Amino acid sequence: MEKTPHYESYLKILEEELIPAMGCTEPIAVALAAARAREALGTQPEACRVEVSGNIIKNVKAVTVPNTGGLKGIEAAAAAGIVAGRPELELEVLSKVSGAEIARMREFLAGCPVEVIPAQGDRVFYIRVTVQAGEHIASCEIVDFHTNITCIRRDEAVLFRGGAVGGQKKETDRSVLTVEEIVRFADCLDTQDVAELLRRQVAYNTAISQEGLRGGWGAEVGKTLLQVYGDRVAVRAKAAAAAGSDARMSGCEMPVVIVSGSGNQGMTASLPVIEYARDMGAAEEELFRALAVADLVTIRQKSVIGRLSAFCGAVSAGCGAAAGIAYLYGGRFEVIAHTIANTLAICSGMVCDGAKPSCAAKIASAVDAGLLGYEMYLHGGHEFVDGEGIIRKGVEKTIDNIGRLARQGMRRTDEEILDIMVGN
Repeated sequence: MEKTPHYESYLKILEEELIPAMGCTEPIAVALAAARAREALGTQPEACRVEVSGNIIKNVKAVTVPNTGGLKGIEAAAAAGIVAGRPELELEVLSKVSGAEIARMREFLAGCPVEVIPAQGDRVFYIRVTVQAGEHIASCEIVDFHTNITCIRRDEAVLFRGGAVGGQKKETDRSVLTVEEIVRFADCLDTQDVAELLRRQVAYNTAISQEGLRGGWGAEVGKTLLQVYGDRVAVRAKAAAAAGSDARMSGCEMPVVIVSGSGNQGMTASLPVIEYARDMGAAEEELFRALAVADLVTIRQKSVIGRLSAFCGAVSAGCGAAAGIAYLYGGRFEVIAHTIANTLAICSGMVCDGAKPSCAAKIASAVDAGLLGYEMYLHGGHEFVDGEGIIRKGVEKTIDNIGRLARQGMRRTDEEILDIMVGN
């Protein structure tokens, strides 16, 4: 089959997005900045200042930082990066922490003041960690996405300036993504082009989901779903995604493969598709095509929303999962487009109030909405149509409306959520 016009760009987007991360990606990004700042300083800091945008504060406040012995918050993430971070590992910066280093983190926090300051300006994603020892000061700045280091300084010297560290290239243009071409891309995909990426996504995300289902993590949303609602595939799909979040939000040290900078979104987009593929006995090749649809539909939505927002990213990923499941069952553009529109009409008002255990329940709700949106169209062609609320004729227009709602309409909502969370 002839390849789509943007075939190579779609492959690059998947390569850029489907990367491993250990722990919630916002505290991990703080740890990465702190580790780079400490590296530039060249010695143990005596003081540390962390300037972060409101969305970073929101997403770090209540989540457990992995490999810290249960510590939470921006101060803990910065201390972990300074004491034990391996910055060359990027979003796995805390993956090689020793027991002795965990003890040193607590000692560091007890002896070194970590000042957290809301950043000035209107950037949604901003982190700047500054460390000081004696007369020397070093800093690292991350902007817009989790590994996008834009400046590293030591005293007056600029050690690095640019859009990334280590020669990383600028992200591929996401505007080439459309639902119709995503489906065509999956149809013509040479699955060997994505086999390594998607096998890792399946392996990592399945492993942490199974850990979550064993229990003891968070509010045990995934485990509760199975106990209460039974073993049907639709329940297992919701439970699988929720259980991964149960574990991850509560400090599980297993890595996940992220999508749109988020482990929760990476698990939500992939695990329901994996569960349905296993239930129907789908071949690996068909699973890979369906995962490509799920991942790229999620990325298409997030490309107009942004990495962080008051709009819950689980909605986009639950929508992506439903699109992937529809593809598995033979649905193509028309079915998938209506599945997306139906899903967005159902649950696009869900807010993001930071990373924490309740994310697992929101994930289950988003997957449920996606499955309902698919089943509505499958059984009788039922659909929400142009002019009904935010729905417009043409799936791309509906997705763009969601982007407008999230970026512009919910800006004040985001500020209010943050004020509530910090007790203002």
